Amino acid sequence: MREIITVANKEFQDGLRNRWLLSITLIFAVLSVGLTYFGAAASGTVGLTSLSTTIASLASLAVFLIPLIALLLSYDSFVGEQEGGTLLLLLTYPLSKNQLLLGKFLGQGGIIALATTLGFGASALLLFIQHNDIAILQTFGYFIVSATLLGLSFTAIAYMISLVASEKSKAAGVALITWFFFALVFDLALLALLVGAETGLSQSALTQIMMLNPADIFRLVNLAGLDSADVNGALAIAIKANLTQGQLLFILVAWVAAPLAIASLIFKNKKL
Repeated sequence: MREIITVANKEFQDGLRNRWLLSITLIFAVLSVGLTYFGAAASGTVGLTSLSTTIASLASLAVFLIPLIALLLSYDSFVGEQEGGTLLLLLTYPLSKNQLLLGKFLGQGGIIALATTLGFGASALLLFIQHNDIAILQTFGYFIVSATLLGLSFTAIAYMISLVASEKSKAAGVALITWFFFALVFDLALLALLVGAETGLSQSALTQIMMLNPADIFRLVNLAGLDSADVNGALAIAIKANLTQGQLLFILVAWVAAPLAIASLIFKNKKL
């Protein structure tokens, strides 16, 4: 365990030196405060107009931003070390491959978790002080937990890419393609399927397909307990499915564990 903590601390310190933590926190804080207070500026009002609308807007933007940040933070974690000649050196120490993998995951995951908590938590705290409504903290709590899990799932996916890629540049390309697929192509294909299917998809089938995309699960977690009048399209149908927020969070945890387990298997069989 001490070896894992040592690697995690090193990765976290690297993130601090590279200003990752500061950058991500500022991005999330600006995104959260901006959408919360100025999202309704076009209608002549400033401030929280509807908690459902605010969370729906935050989820719609965060679902693009968080996976991209996680992939950019982690795509070179192993292939970069291999190109630099430090990966083989690290494994000469009394450190197993799994310990190295978990240490990196905890360190880089800690950056995402802390940045998410500070960035979105600041906005939640300001809104709570202004409106004194406990529902704000509860709803933002679900949002922060699910956003962290979303980031961790794409960190684990980035490790798979980094361990398979032979060059850092190739890993970067595959990471961007992965983000493009999960953030854009998947939902466009689902929409095309909904429109093109002659008989249409049942609510159950639609929800099951959406479970194949952690980004969609993230949105469902945050929209499941909100007013569906603020949600349009396939999501409005899916949130009526018989899945609780707790069950959706569990599925999102599985999206963290499964890619990490696959990355561990790839790393174990990888020849250096």
